[in-house]
Amino acid sequence: MAHQNIDSHRSKNIWSGIFLGIGLMALVDEIIFHQLLQWHHFYDHSTTFIGILSDGLLNSFALFALVVGFFMFADSRRKKEMHKRRWIGGIFTGLGIFQLFDGIINHKLLRIHQVRYDVNILPYDLAWNIAGAIFLIAGIIIIYRSKRESAGN
Repeated sequence: MAHQNIDSHRSKNIWSGIFLGIGLMALVDEIIFHQLLQWHHFYDHSTTFIGILSDGLLNSFALFALVVGFFMFADSRRKKEMHKRRWIGGIFTGLGIFQLFDGIINHKLLRIHQVRYDVNILPYDLAWNIAGAIFLIAGIIIIYRSKRESAGN
């Protein structure tokens, strides 16, 4: 019974980080590429109004993910069940999940937008997806190592 409870706390720390990572990367994408650089909208195959509306929906999703992640984080801290390394691993995993989902699913499979238009897209795609893979792999390694360290104690 106690072992299940410990696993639940570990999982909660990881999921808190994943939600935060997804929300953070969604905001980075939205703020930098959609607003400051204005390279694309979340959905580019309609009017500007629909493009901006889709950006607003992405912002809402990012805010929701951040709020869920922060509430889970606060609950873990309040209950003194915080495992910082698992949480950080979760953040990196979430960053990578969002970035790879956006780069592979949104950009290539669904084609709802590209990173940039009217340029050779390959360097942008490679940079976006390789960075996402690095975040994801780093997160998984951090989580794995934190679990091994706990098992050794």
